[in-house]
Parts: sequence; structure tokens; C-alpha cells
Amino acid sequence: MDRVNLTDDLSLSRLVYGMWRIGDDADTSPAHVQAKIEACLDQGITTMDQADIYGDYTAEAILGAALRQSPGLRDRVEIITKCDIVAPIGKYSDAPCKHYDTSAGHIRASVDNSLRDMATDRIDLLLIHRPDPLMDADETGAALDALVAEGKVRAVGVSNFRPWDVELLQSRMTTRLATNQIEISLAAVAPFTNGDLAFHQRRREPVMAWSPLGGGRLMTDHGELGKRMDRMASEWGVDRSAVAVAFLLRHPATILPVLGTNSLARIAKIADARTVDLSRVQWFQLYEAATGQEVP
Repeated sequence: MDRVNLTDDLSLSRLVYGMWRIGDDADTSPAHVQAKIEACLDQGITTMDQADIYGDYTAEAILGAALRQSPGLRDRVEIITKCDIVAPIGKYSDAPCKHYDTSAGHIRASVDNSLRDMATDRIDLLLIHRPDPLMDADETGAALDALVAEGKVRAVGVSNFRPWDVELLQSRMTTRLATNQIEISLAAVAPFTNGDLAFHQRRREPVMAWSPLGGGRLMTDHGELGKRMDRMASEWGVDRSAVAVAFLLRHPATILPVLGTNSLARIAKIADARTVDLSRVQWFQLYEAATGQEVP
């Protein structure tokens, strides 16, 4: 599995295992979680994507239980996590409404909670999960810089930010924002033309893609897009999910798809996408089917 450098001393696997559904599994035991991680490692997938809100604020602790049971596992993976969403569930069940909090106090408290829950002394990559309309960029930027300086966080980035949000926060920081995790797939193609990918390409920043299978919609598509994916999947001897992921890997922006599943059988096939080598014409055939029209 090839790797992508985010900073001088931090690289991630090109494919990332997303743990947003880990708390939904019927088996959340440390042994079963470790089996999922080992299935990823067998393919060279070393990067695990978390967030404090995943599993109604339980997913980080589920991962932490596995890391406590097998201490050597921590040094074989990179951990991404996110903060700033406060939803009236779990530990925030008394919150009057769902909101965002990018204050220094909330970010620092979230990082300390994540470190404790995941049984680790550092977070490899911390992302601000959603743009906060009330973000004080000076305060948020200083808090992120301080966490990196203290060694609690190795690198920082954002999630779901638009270019102007990135520029605002970056203008108040000395640490470079390493990535932006956005929704992008054959079911969500806007970033290819709305300037998001072009912005990050100009800055030479890899982009992470959440929901690269369109929340499962691409796996059940019965229209022209599904037919084209199936034809290409048959050509390479893979399933259509590998084609959907290969579509993202083909783009020069250096996109890191984040794939989440609780099935060990499906985890074992994540790397199949690396065997699919789409031509330029095939890429545009998929893009055309996704948009429902040929390019202008």
C-alpha cells in the first residue's frame, strides 16, 4: 500500500479505515476490534479514522479497549480523530441543542478525553469536524498550534470546510493545516467542479474523502452508473465498490478514501481498489453516468 506524506514526519496509508460504525456492531469486544485492525494491516492499511461523536461518543473508547488489550498495536497504526460537534446524546445528553464548539477550552478538553478513551499519548491527526459559524479563528488557531507544540497532536486539519473556511483558520496559525476531509464520491461529485479540489491541489494538500460509496447508494444503484460500474468491476474481477474507490484514486488531487464497514470479509477487500487502473475515458464514463449528462 502506498503512503501519503502529510507532514515531514507523518504519513498515512492511501486507503483509510473509517470507524464511524464500530459502535453499531453486534460485537464490540476488544478481540473483534483488533481482528478488524489486523485485517486492515494485512493489506497495508494503517490509518484509522475516528471522531469523538462516533457511536454516540463511544467509538473512541471501543478502540481504546482493543489498544489496551494489545499495547503493541498502537505503534502499528495512525489515529485520526475529530472534535467540535456537541450533540444531545451520550456524554452531552444534557445539551439543549446540537451545536458546534471550536473554543480553546472545548478543543483541549476533547483532545484530553480522546487520549484517555483511546489509551494513547498522542493523536496523529486532529480534525475540526465541522465549520463553526461562531469560530474565533485566533482562538481556535492558537489552540491547535499549542496542541501540536505540546506533542499531544502530531498534525491538524479540518473536515467539511470550504476553501474560505480553510484560509481563515490557516491565516491565524503557524502550523500548516494538513488536510480537509470532505464528502466526495460518484454520488457526490460537486467537489470536482466547485473549486474544493482545485483549492487543495493548489496548496498541495491531500484530501480525505468520507462516504466514498455514497452512504451505500452506489452499491445499490440500478441505473446507468451501476451498469457501468458492474462492467468495469467484471473486467478487473472485483466488486463495484472497488471501482467507486478507484474513481477517486485516479484523480490527481491525491484523495484518501475513508471506508467503513464492520464486515471482516468486506474489510479484507478494501485494497482491491488498488488493482483497478481506470483509463481517462473510463473515468469520464463514470463521471458522465454520475452527473446524468456528458461534459459540456
